[in-house]
Amino acid sequence: METAEIRRRWLSFFEGKGHTVVPSASLVSPDPTLLFTVAGMVPFIPYLTGREPAPFERATSVQKCVRTLDIEEVGKTTRHGTFFQMNGNFSFGDYFKEKAIPWAWELVTTPQDQGGYGFAVEDLWVTVYEEDDEAYRIWTRDVGVAPERVQRLGAGTNYWSTGGPGPCGPCSEIFVDTGPANGRDGGPAVDEDRYIEIWNLVFMEFERGEGGDKNSFPVLGELPRKNIDTGMGLERVAYLLQGKDNMYEIDEVFPVIEAASAMAGVRYGADHDADVRLRVVADHVRSGLMLVGDGVRPGNEGRGYVLRRLLRRAVRAMRLLGVEEPSLAQLTRVSAERMARSYPELEADLGRVVEVVGTEEESFRRTLVSGTTILDTAVRETKAAGGQQVPAARAFQLHDTYGFPIDLTLEMAREQGVTVDEQGFRELMTEQKERARADARSKRTGAAAVGAYRDVLSASGPTDWQAYTTLTTTSSVLAVVDGVDPVPSAEVGRVVEVVLDRTPFYAESGGQSADAGTLVWDGGSAEVLDVQRPVKGLVVHQVRVLDGEITQGLQCEAAVDPQWRVDACQAHSGTHVVHAALRQVLGPSAQQSGSYNRPGYLRLDFGWKGGLSAQQRRDVEDVANLAVRDDLPVSAQWMTLPEAKDFGALALFGETYGEEVRVVEIGGPWSRELCGGTHVRRSSQVGPLVVTGESSVGAGNRRVEAVVGVEGFRYLARERDLVAQLTELMGTSQGDLVGRVGDMVGRLREADRELARTRTERVLAAAGPLAAAPTDVFGVACATHDAGEVASADDLRALALDVRGRLGAERPSVVAVGGVAKGRPLVVVATNERAREWGVKAGALVRTAAGVLGGGGGGKDDLAQGGGADASRLGEALTAVEHQVGAAVTS
Repeated sequence: METAEIRRRWLSFFEGKGHTVVPSASLVSPDPTLLFTVAGMVPFIPYLTGREPAPFERATSVQKCVRTLDIEEVGKTTRHGTFFQMNGNFSFGDYFKEKAIPWAWELVTTPQDQGGYGFAVEDLWVTVYEEDDEAYRIWTRDVGVAPERVQRLGAGTNYWSTGGPGPCGPCSEIFVDTGPANGRDGGPAVDEDRYIEIWNLVFMEFERGEGGDKNSFPVLGELPRKNIDTGMGLERVAYLLQGKDNMYEIDEVFPVIEAASAMAGVRYGADHDADVRLRVVADHVRSGLMLVGDGVRPGNEGRGYVLRRLLRRAVRAMRLLGVEEPSLAQLTRVSAERMARSYPELEADLGRVVEVVGTEEESFRRTLVSGTTILDTAVRETKAAGGQQVPAARAFQLHDTYGFPIDLTLEMAREQGVTVDEQGFRELMTEQKERARADARSKRTGAAAVGAYRDVLSASGPTDWQAYTTLTTTSSVLAVVDGVDPVPSAEVGRVVEVVLDRTPFYAESGGQSADAGTLVWDGGSAEVLDVQRPVKGLVVHQVRVLDGEITQGLQCEAAVDPQWRVDACQAHSGTHVVHAALRQVLGPSAQQSGSYNRPGYLRLDFGWKGGLSAQQRRDVEDVANLAVRDDLPVSAQWMTLPEAKDFGALALFGETYGEEVRVVEIGGPWSRELCGGTHVRRSSQVGPLVVTGESSVGAGNRRVEAVVGVEGFRYLARERDLVAQLTELMGTSQGDLVGRVGDMVGRLREADRELARTRTERVLAAAGPLAAAPTDVFGVACATHDAGEVASADDLRALALDVRGRLGAERPSVVAVGGVAKGRPLVVVATNERAREWGVKAGALVRTAAGVLGGGGGGKDDLAQGGGADASRLGEALTAVEHQVGAAVTS
């Protein structure tokens, strides 16, 4: 069963049990304490802990996750991987053990032809917390699991808590027995290598107090609302259902191992060290693909550093496998082909992802050889001096000059039996504080030191925020922050963060971009670049000083650019209008899952299966513009969250709401949403609304993009001008334009097909002459041919196989044909059985040819294909094949 099918069955099963299917959240965690989403329950933490009311009583998801704590173990064990997917079903005060346990058993044991996973009952074991009699009773009495297959374990394995005060509760786990060849009898209590956990059910029913440790802590009592949080590791279930030994051999991972093996000319399973490196490559390439797909870019800090480390470990692993040419871009494409079956948005974004990965590989390849030489020299000098620790200065040089992450330096040193002065390295990094400050200044306000803002908040209280009522305020400068520290002043040209006692500026939130404008004071001014809320209650302005000097205690006028605000209001109100139009056209299930708007532009993500038809897009646009035409009133009012729900206001998943919420209405109940943004006063002020695009952003999630106001008018005007130019160029009327263009496109396609047929016939016509006059290379019949322009590699393969067949089976023979398809040189090599008996293998030959062309390739011993970038060297590449044949025969 393919991994994507396991995923689909999970979501379908729980959707049938009344759960809301929630798309995977981004790998970039909204939790400021986490770099990445590290578990399936992370997006639901506010609801599970009771910090926020859940927008649904039941939910299910397959969540993308990344963990890198055990990165050095990747590839060495069967269970460590950096990217994984977690199936989860959740109840927020709705059902509890009485449903969670039977449903888990039902899905796991239902035969595959009936929609389940089809695990054999006799292979399954269950664990429960030793004091959880209720769970034990449900498993044995209600579900019918044999009592000897249900084991009671202690708090160390079967009790969950956050590690501090908050929800806690017992766990119950389902295990699969993989057989006596993998360990001892006796169930998971005896051997968790043989008995593999596939599902963990957490029953959040108690509240934990202060103190204690993981195995012992005070329990204060029962929670008023009991929650269910379960997790099933998708990759683990996949390798069990696919009959594999580990997660690296499942259908979503192994194709990368196969491609990397072909590039390196090694066979997976033949050498332990090579296998570890291949698994590292497969894991890190997939993680890199998914991280870049979610917007992470390689860098020297935070998430970017982790991504850079993963990609550079993959590059180094490929070099240790003997692959000198760039490889990650090609491997990323292989990974994307498999992962896009679950995350189709990868297909549309693959060009950008490959570019990011390729650029990072190219950057690291330029320094890897020289950096490795420096480290090897340092290791030799350290050992020659009788030491065991590489000096910190060398590690710092590798990091600062060559871009070696310190973790990679530590790993490479450990492979050579020495350590690194890591503490000294950290001290040298600290000495670069000024550079770090300069980097922090270039970032958004939210990245500056939160501690400085908390001090301001403690001393002066929350910002008097007047964005809803005015565009100008007379304000006092409470603090000027430069990067990470407060400063007394900032002069012309500097970019700093400024805290005012009151402000009219809208701080970016709820999908709406921040206001633009100015701060003006006697003798100076500053341009407002960004506005954020780094700590609750405080508004911070990132500004560039244009004139004079801004100082703490200064009185100034804070003024929002009025046109910017008008355009921003149009875009945000337009977002609400589009959301309401989608729900009117498609139904109430088309609910917003995310949005972004800036002056003149909006995008809205919403839950929906499949793309919208052209008619549906037109209907949405029509409904939205009719609402604009009808001049509907727009109003906002404050109320409690329960009141807002009773009022029918939509609360959006992923948004954070306080006890008091703001409800924005457009046309009364037609559009009624919780929203903290700024809006027009009447719907007609949105202006023309033009839907410019609709696309997928994940399984079950779509995105609509639109322009409004003047931007909407300009978009239509550009289209009008384009149509006018085309009608003039085609010499026809607007009414006939589509038909004329369609006819022309049809003729061009037919011409392309005819040209392709002609090229194919020309290529295949060479088979007879080639087979009739092969070159003798030390007893091997060697036929090489440059076919010139070809339609695709298929033509070359057909020619190579045809010639090989004509040459017969008695004499050793090799056929190497090359050509250029769409500007890219390609080579195909075919060998017969006699040639292979002489040690002549197609895969090795094609790598030789591809190396001359500046690329790579691979395949089987009898047929292989490669390519490169330099078509001018195709003849040289074919000659190199003949030389390699001679070398193979005479060696």
